[in-house]
Amino acid sequence: MTLYSIILPAKNEAAALELLLPQLRDLFANEEIIVVDDGSTDTTLAVCDANNVRVIAHPHSMGNGAAVKSGARAATGDVLIFMDADGQHRPSDISCLVEKFKQGFEMVVGARTSGSQAGAHRAFANTFYNKLATWMVGQDVEDLTSGFRVVKADKFRKFLYLLPNGFSYPTTITMSFFRAGLPVAYVPIVAPKRLGKSHIRLLRDGGRFLLIIFKIGTLYSPLRLFLPISLFFFLTGLSYYLYTFFTIHRFTNMSALLFITSVLIFLIGLVSEQVTMLNYKDSDSK
Repeated sequence: MTLYSIILPAKNEAAALELLLPQLRDLFANEEIIVVDDGSTDTTLAVCDANNVRVIAHPHSMGNGAAVKSGARAATGDVLIFMDADGQHRPSDISCLVEKFKQGFEMVVGARTSGSQAGAHRAFANTFYNKLATWMVGQDVEDLTSGFRVVKADKFRKFLYLLPNGFSYPTTITMSFFRAGLPVAYVPIVAPKRLGKSHIRLLRDGGRFLLIIFKIGTLYSPLRLFLPISLFFFLTGLSYYLYTFFTIHRFTNMSALLFITSVLIFLIGLVSEQVTMLNYKDSDSK
């Protein structure tokens, strides 16, 4: 019989956990429930004690990804179920993800539908991520950044060393599974409005938007990301060279710079491709 471990990374989510943990206990009385307390300063620990769940406490805040990794290392289940502790993921949806998981997938993700609660900037960012990831992997990626997922423990742990300590762990693990050729499926869910205050800040995390874009490419196929950029500089250099050739009959320094930039970007893509292959060389080992 498969043993499930339900893992909830939490930071100052006492109000949401007071509602969420009793629901999880009613639905999954015999399964392992782990709350990873990421340096909370509220009553998160007291709420966990009152609901008889396993707690892993970080001495200080280390990040959402770090909490996920701590939970994955400590879990005893063959299958890991990750969900947010802020009330955006409904325990009743777990059974739908597990049912899909039993069809032979290595990971199943809860994909947020249009009825879910999210700010306009986050909805735009998620849509952009999904389309970019879909183009990169050649498969439909319905929700790249969802933290609600069911995954085989042994497969997940193979990629722990790649996971960041911040909020972009869902992007990293999803692209890692695609790169390793592991089947991933999506189940539509509705994510209610979170309880409490979000830990994500638009200005602070704006740079993260660009970082995730490059991470999507470099985790799956770097050359597929770098090649169009290289081609852009090459065509720009060629166009400028033709312009200067017919107007002043010269090959200018700007054309040379554009051509050199094109070659350098292409070579960076090649090197990145080889590094990526090395990252996944042991993904099939038992």
